[in-house]
Amino acid sequence: MRSEVNPMRSIPILLDGDPGHDDAIAWMLANASPRLEIRAVTSVSGNQTIEKTTYNALRVMALLGIDAPMAKGRPGPLVSEPMVAPSVHGETGLDGPALPEPLRRPEPISAVEQMARVLRASGEPVTLVSTGPLTNVAALLLSHPELKSRIGRISMMGGGIRHGNWTPAAEFNILVDPEAAELVFRSGVPITMAGLDVTEQALVYPEEFQRIRAAGNPVARVVADWLDFFYRFHREKGYRGAPVHDGVAVAALIAPELFRGEELYIEVETGGDYCRGATIADYYHQTGKRPNATVLLDVDRAGFVDLLVRAVERYGEGM
Repeated sequence: MRSEVNPMRSIPILLDGDPGHDDAIAWMLANASPRLEIRAVTSVSGNQTIEKTTYNALRVMALLGIDAPMAKGRPGPLVSEPMVAPSVHGETGLDGPALPEPLRRPEPISAVEQMARVLRASGEPVTLVSTGPLTNVAALLLSHPELKSRIGRISMMGGGIRHGNWTPAAEFNILVDPEAAELVFRSGVPITMAGLDVTEQALVYPEEFQRIRAAGNPVARVVADWLDFFYRFHREKGYRGAPVHDGVAVAALIAPELFRGEELYIEVETGGDYCRGATIADYYHQTGKRPNATVLLDVDRAGFVDLLVRAVERYGEGM
């Protein structure tokens, strides 16, 4: 992928997610990078209920020292019923190591209004980093169409053009709210799609957990423990390591040289008995429609792990 035009200029971002072990690691990566400036954090219903993901978001912010306003998202998808993933992330949505209690309370406005506030106040376009269902992003586009031009890019984890992970056709984040995903992909906003095609290559092997733990600071130890927990589920599925799915959506902004992507047209299936939530790529350009996403397809795995290691080391350097 092509690097940013000005590599010295920080990119203003808004973190929107449903932490979740890999969301939390993605946020760790974002907060450690001098290339990114976190303007706000919003929670979304996905890996667990909105109450749990909001609490988790606040605890992760306390651990990492993220000093930004945080707002709670909608209680569920745009039109369908909520679904959660306790088999992957546990009953809390972030089982595993103990985390500090929140240092702040959610803002007294919705996630969508917090997003709108950040966009209005910014003198430059803001990148939305979405690592959960796209509910908040879609609701923002619906309720504030006048702010669309202020979104520089949506860097999202979701979908997969070859297969799913929650059904044979659908990846979890898209399946939770396919109507939201369809709206986002049709919005015209530039999208970087980190789907299963690339995120299942972004593995951290068990022997590499120790490289992260060896950084020796409290954040490094928690991240290593998160990887331990996350790998237990994936090991039973035959994975060689823990796939840090959501971390790819952040890494693509920090180190685009680690990735190969293609400009493709993506449709989201919102109906059907077998393929609801599928992200269908016009890989051979048969429809004649212009691409609406940069779809990441390959990653330098070793470089990705090195990026994670360098990030956790920064938390011991008095960031």
